[in-house]
Amino acid sequence: MRDSPLAVFFIFLRLGLTSFGGPVAHLGYFRLEFVERRQWLAEVAYADLVALCQLLPGPASSQVGIALGLTRAGYAGGFAAWLGFTAPSALALILFGLFVTHFDAALAGGWLHGLKVVAVAVVAQALWGMARTLTPDARRAAIALVAACIATALPNALGQIGVIAAGAVAGLLFLKAAPLSLEKLPASNISRRAGVIAIGLCLALLAALPLLADVSRHYAAELFDVFFRAGALVFGGGHVVLPLLQAEVVPRGWVSNELFMAGYGAAQAVPGPLFTFAAYLGSVSTRTPNGWLGGMLAAVAIFLPSFLLVCGALPFLETLRQHAGARRALTGVNAAVVGLLLAAFYNPVWTSAILRPADFCLAALGFFLLLVWKWPSWLVVVLTALAAVII
Repeated sequence: MRDSPLAVFFIFLRLGLTSFGGPVAHLGYFRLEFVERRQWLAEVAYADLVALCQLLPGPASSQVGIALGLTRAGYAGGFAAWLGFTAPSALALILFGLFVTHFDAALAGGWLHGLKVVAVAVVAQALWGMARTLTPDARRAAIALVAACIATALPNALGQIGVIAAGAVAGLLFLKAAPLSLEKLPASNISRRAGVIAIGLCLALLAALPLLADVSRHYAAELFDVFFRAGALVFGGGHVVLPLLQAEVVPRGWVSNELFMAGYGAAQAVPGPLFTFAAYLGSVSTRTPNGWLGGMLAAVAIFLPSFLLVCGALPFLETLRQHAGARRALTGVNAAVVGLLLAAFYNPVWTSAILRPADFCLAALGFFLLLVWKWPSWLVVVLTALAAVII
């Protein structure tokens, strides 16, 4: 049974307005909605779809949503699912970006610092959860530690990509493959020929966009190139894209480190995918186009690779699932992702936010509220920012 793209849009719009808590929580919401409530697919099929999206670079929860839309209503359904799930948080973060760039800096300073402090708590929670799941043994922990050291020594886009590639190689050489599930997924509604075209287009854009940006010297082309590459090359989701984007936009002078970290904190207070942080960065840029146009351009650029990669991978999922080497490489990449997050936790998250004892106390309190007492992330963000203003 199929749904219309409009029906898919409204289903995902409701999820985009209510799905707080980050990518792991989003996958839980999707399971409740599409496996238990609507019964679009079986439990094992959903687990395999999640595994495929974890193998791909980009935001896993958004990619699962796109894949569900594709299998339910074709290409239009995939786009409708992405738009419904992404638009609420993207629009909210663009509005926040317009606020912080036009509000009085002295009055907004306490709020901005509070958002930077709460980012420490949020990243610490993500690091704790990912480390327990993705590095449960000595070999994977060693991969994560080496990755963290390399990423700290080479805090740039090339370093991040190198760490991911090294993690894949280490997984192939030293790790065991994850268990294989034998149950098949629903039909993808995409031919293998179309899948090859989608992958080819993604690779072509990766090669052509840097050349276009260099030749044209136009900021819009540079902006699209930076965010497209981030969406195409980052494994591990929203928290891991932080160091790559920070290395791209802050040294170029597009966004100050203070505004960067404040926006990352604000991104925890809105529902939907963390990759919509790109919309905030596009809106607060010191160069034009910024504001609404810059925010929307950055959001489209960072999510476009996900759409192309999901379209390219779905027709070949069954073959890929049978390949033990691919599963070992994914295990190594996941361990390296923990290392990247550890490096990002130190710099810029910790170094830019923890400037006095009160900051440490607020961050520690936020961490325990999130991890131990399970408070919703949006409430912790609001309270921490308010406390920073008062203190």
